[in-house]
Amino acid sequence: MGIVKIGDELHEELRKSSGVMCRSINAQAEFWMKVGMLAEANPGLSFTEIMAQQLRDADVQVHGTKAA
Repeated sequence: MGIVKIGDELHEELRKSSGVMCRSINAQAEFWMKVGMLAEANPGLSFTEIMAQQLRDADVQVHGTKAA
């Protein structure tokens, strides 16, 4: 595990969003980094499509949606 330095403004946004999303600050930062990495690797997909793919890959059954 390493240390990542970020600016005070971004840290404050992480702190606020982590409370809303019920994640630790570190977990929120990791989520944002993972989504950003996936978005760069899949520029044609929306956030919703990326999340849907991640849920399918984890074999999460979301009721009310069609299987792809």
